[in-house]
Amino acid sequence: ARMSPCLSRWYGMKLVKPYLLIERGFADTTATGSSVLSATVNPTVFNIAVNGEPLGHISFKLFAEKFPKTAENLHALSTGEKGFGYKGSCFHSIIPGFMCQGSDFTRLNGTDGKSIYREKFEDENFILKHTGPGILSMANVGLNTNGSQFFICTAQTEWLDGKHVVFGKMKEGMKIVEAMERFGFRNGKTSKKIAIADCGKL
Repeated sequence: ARMSPCLSRWYGMKLVKPYLLIERGFADTTATGSSVLSATVNPTVFNIAVNGEPLGHISFKLFAEKFPKTAENLHALSTGEKGFGYKGSCFHSIIPGFMCQGSDFTRLNGTDGKSIYREKFEDENFILKHTGPGILSMANVGLNTNGSQFFICTAQTEWLDGKHVVFGKMKEGMKIVEAMERFGFRNGKTSKKIAIADCGKL
């Protein structure tokens, strides 16, 4: 089944630039141990390209104190430290006025992806809500089925509350997301390939 946030309701979306800068503000965390702590001072950058041409950069703050397992999953897939990850994958679904979704690096079409925990992993909690543009949330196919895919909201999407784990927010670069959005259609397809050309620590 395609991993996608509940598409029964949506109203549009926006696009992004080549570098996804992820600031990880880790405090004390227990779920993932020293591997999380060792990465606290190193933001992660995603170099994003449109049909192979650089587009720009966006930055996120991950709420690792509340979502240590989810945050570590995204970080490790960004660095490729487990031998696999986001590099070369794309934003396969962009719906203007709704969201940009990506990071199926196994099939590259939104139907798969995997976490660093081998199996799908549980929803850590639903304490944060899809309050507006710039929210970073996990895509899934039901409760406790998190893998690698995430999406960036470009509008308030309250119908996703309690169904998808919000674990970060955009720090800067919303205009980049709006630029990415221009390549998307209401059915989620994109007119050009929006890819993560490279990613890792700064």
